[in-house]
Amino acid sequence: MTSTGVGLVARCFTVAFHGVEAREVDVQCVLSPGLPAFSMVGLPDKAVAESKERVRAALNAVGLALPPKRITVNLSPADMPKEGAHFDLPIALALMAAMDAVPAGEAARCTAMGELALDGGLTAVNGALPAALAAAEADRAFVCPEACGPEAALVAAAEVLAPPDLLSLLNHFSGRHPLPAPQPAEPLDDADAPDLADVKGQERARRALEVAAAGGHNMLMIGPPGAGKSMLAARLPSILPPLSAREALEVSMIHSVAGLIEGGRIRRARPFRAPHHSASMPAMVGGGRKAAPGEVSLSHRGVLFLDELPEFSRPVLESLRQPLEAGETVVARANAHIRYPSRVQLIAAMNPCRCGHLADPALACSRAPGCGLDYQARISGPLLDRIDIRIETPAVSPADLSRAPRGEPSAAVAARVAEARARQARRYARMGAPIATNAEADGGVLEQVATPDAAGVDLLDRAAEKLRLTARGYHRVLRLARTIADLDGAAAVGRAHVAEAVGYRRARVER
Repeated sequence: MTSTGVGLVARCFTVAFHGVEAREVDVQCVLSPGLPAFSMVGLPDKAVAESKERVRAALNAVGLALPPKRITVNLSPADMPKEGAHFDLPIALALMAAMDAVPAGEAARCTAMGELALDGGLTAVNGALPAALAAAEADRAFVCPEACGPEAALVAAAEVLAPPDLLSLLNHFSGRHPLPAPQPAEPLDDADAPDLADVKGQERARRALEVAAAGGHNMLMIGPPGAGKSMLAARLPSILPPLSAREALEVSMIHSVAGLIEGGRIRRARPFRAPHHSASMPAMVGGGRKAAPGEVSLSHRGVLFLDELPEFSRPVLESLRQPLEAGETVVARANAHIRYPSRVQLIAAMNPCRCGHLADPALACSRAPGCGLDYQARISGPLLDRIDIRIETPAVSPADLSRAPRGEPSAAVAARVAEARARQARRYARMGAPIATNAEADGGVLEQVATPDAAGVDLLDRAAEKLRLTARGYHRVLRLARTIADLDGAAAVGRAHVAEAVGYRRARVER
């Protein structure tokens, strides 16, 4: 507690969220002579400004009446916007320190967040994980509601206090009833993903799905209704490797800010998000009043599945171009630019036309083939150029459904995918490149790891000229070829690998 001309300044610390970044906020409280008043400064929003009423009622509930003085709370830095009800607890803690209800030194060494109920209880808030990380980096104890304790305890370096109410926190600081340290919750078990063995037929699509999983490549499936496109996409998580510790932390930080971590239990399985085609642009790429993360960020390090791709609005689809290329989303507002990680694997599915039967004269509508051209035109060329694999999924015959044996199970495919990804991880680690999969490689890295042999170079040059490949498309073929070589266990990219990769770029909607 520091002395000023008007009284002693008590302080506590909390955080303000800027995307997934938790920025430190110094909560200062001073009691000064004058008419009783409770003022709050430091650019608070409506929820923060209302916290003085919740703090007043919560302190009364635990037997602490506000002194008949002028109470001033400053949230520093003053030019940083403060949003959310999680400022209640740090404001109350700084005020109790100013009232000598808790030791001022104890309050000053804490980073706190939590919403106060009128009876003194503490309500869970979003963002406990990044806030606990910020507290650990500042070498402070982290105070949060009991419901957030298991999530905050995931940060082993932080001293976490998770009281159920304000009275328990007072008893802890007084030494009467010390709070037990919360324990991190066990990760969620996601072993119930559907198995790839359920898919009958579609051997080429199954192979393409394995290549996409092995290299993290974007993929588009084109075919009539009922061909199994959604069924294949739903089984992609069953062949993807689990998140590494670093990736799990990245994903959990985003989900914590979005309030998607329940009971402090994080997932080791990769995210799989499948928004409806009516999703708005803020829902897809982030935004809204508080610039919340969108679907493309919530599926970071995982899969974003867009079913019925042409049914999404054109602006929404075009907004995906920058995240798919850069691996991050920038939400621009008048007072801030917020960045969210968005390294996703896009899996999309579409019918060849609105009726879905463009290639079948017996079932096609009367507007064919014009309806197909109009439907396909909803997907722009720049967006298609960012999709590595385009595969046709023809209708499955009744014979395949009734007589074909079960396909290869996900476990066998997942083992090959994991082995291919391990090769990529070792290769890029030796190079010192911050790359996890072949889909992230570009430029000079590709020249070092994916240059084909002479026959492969000749085939790729001829294919690039015939297919009119852009520079981006050329590099994406090289990435695909490198992944196919990794699945084969080959050190170098050969002609066969290039041929298969080119085949995936040639697939197009039936005309």
